[in-house]
Amino acid sequence: MAREPREGGRGRDRDQRQDREGDDLVDKLVTINRVAKVVKGGRRFAFAALVVVGDQKGRVGYGAGKAREVPEAIRKATERAKRGMIRVPMKEGRTLHHDAAGHFGAGKVVLRSAEAGTGIIAGGPMRAVFESLGINDVVAKSLGTRNPHNMVKATFAALERCASPRSVANRRGKKVSDILGKREQVAEGADV
Repeated sequence: MAREPREGGRGRDRDQRQDREGDDLVDKLVTINRVAKVVKGGRRFAFAALVVVGDQKGRVGYGAGKAREVPEAIRKATERAKRGMIRVPMKEGRTLHHDAAGHFGAGKVVLRSAEAGTGIIAGGPMRAVFESLGINDVVAKSLGTRNPHNMVKATFAALERCASPRSVANRRGKKVSDILGKREQVAEGADV
């Protein structure tokens, strides 16, 4: 029983919209791993890729893909990363608003906001996330595993916990000045 194609082409419109949004995205290859499947005739090799995609303006996503060829695995991972992007609030467009911790499996990470000019002090997989996100000043430490997949997922768990003072104020039904205090709000300016 074959299905007939539906009218309207909603899927095609969605793909075109993603292409328009995806023009300014930066993708970073975190790791490629060769994996083997043992079959009757021997081993079949495939490649697993982990990719981080971001617009360097506060949106970032990660994806994993597996295929028989490296370029195909990277393409699959990039598509998954574009589908699962999150928005992270940034302070002054360069760092986090507050310190955050996250974990996934045995991977634990601690992210700390930093002064201007500090740079990105982080390990390989976390560095790729911050560069794609557009954060310029951050100090990060990975505790536990060195597995790139778990490190990236733990970093995303920490980034999802980050909140801007404006969102916290809205959630509590207060003003931003009540949350930050008078002097800090003047220093923050309009970038809250």
